[in-house]
Amino acid sequence: MDKKQIAVPAILKVGGDMLSYIGEYLAQRDIHKVVIYFGNGLIQLFGEKVLKGMEDAKVQVLHYEELDTVKIDDIMTMAFSLPDKTQAVIGIGGGKVIDATKYVGFLRKLPFISVPTSASSDGFCSSTASLIVNDRRTSVPATLAYGIVVDTDAIMSAPEKYIFSGIGDMVAKITALYDWQFEAKTGVSEINDTAVMLAKNAVNSFVRMPLDSVTREVFIRELVNGLTTSGLANEVAGSSAPTSGSEHLISHALDKMLVNPQLHGIQVGIATYIMSLVQEHRYERIRKFFTQTGFFDHCKELHLNREDYLQAIDLAPAMKPFRHVYLHEEAYRDKAKQVLMEDDILKGIFHEE
Repeated sequence: MDKKQIAVPAILKVGGDMLSYIGEYLAQRDIHKVVIYFGNGLIQLFGEKVLKGMEDAKVQVLHYEELDTVKIDDIMTMAFSLPDKTQAVIGIGGGKVIDATKYVGFLRKLPFISVPTSASSDGFCSSTASLIVNDRRTSVPATLAYGIVVDTDAIMSAPEKYIFSGIGDMVAKITALYDWQFEAKTGVSEINDTAVMLAKNAVNSFVRMPLDSVTREVFIRELVNGLTTSGLANEVAGSSAPTSGSEHLISHALDKMLVNPQLHGIQVGIATYIMSLVQEHRYERIRKFFTQTGFFDHCKELHLNREDYLQAIDLAPAMKPFRHVYLHEEAYRDKAKQVLMEDDILKGIFHEE
């Protein structure tokens, strides 16, 4: 019987004040020479704490800087300018710096340490990076993080929009899994039961938790744990199928179309609600959760254009032509557009030009 080897993070820490102990966790793994990339403005916020922790653990920081680019050419230049003695690269911040640092590690075959300061998507624990290639956001292969260190204090201090984005990306596992099962019935894909179990348990635990505030630590921990488990589900499956279906294709299409797309998880969350109605699968649960968390209320403030989403639905199949999820069939694209035009909640979110 064939056995599949999968990568899992060697370091996985979630809790308060974790930024102070990154160096200690690295030293325990015999990593003593690192390069750190901070997100824009984060050296002032977190630099002293992180660097003091490195010094206390006798981990040498060969170089550190703030990073505000995901252009693939810039990242390639950075990767091949690293000091020769670098043992690991650390990305501290939001999606941009995590994706950029992840790709630096991939290019140089170095361990990547993911330290997200927002929980806006599962990108901090995925093996792909969203970069600018030919002036448009594009998902490129990378590797799973060697270490994930999540400071819940830092995440709770981030703007609330990032939490709403994480909520959208987490709930998307419901429609993505249903898409994967649909795809398997057509013979295009094969289900991995362990990956399904991981992704399903993560999202079910998340959407069933009692709600009183999305900024409470217990909620943040559940969100981070769910996103991390989802990343592991993808690793087990050998693809993003357990966590990315039609809803992600709509978001990818919006990224291609728009000069200034919304946060990934916001686009994905809206598309998740649309697809749950198309699939006729758990839409009541998703509607209730998005309403209770304030996700829908947040979306109403963004002045979104319905026409963008109508075009994205038609463009969605071209984002991953090798797959066969619901939106690869014309009848379901038509149904998605009908939902977009007629659903009362969506009427409150979308605005005409």
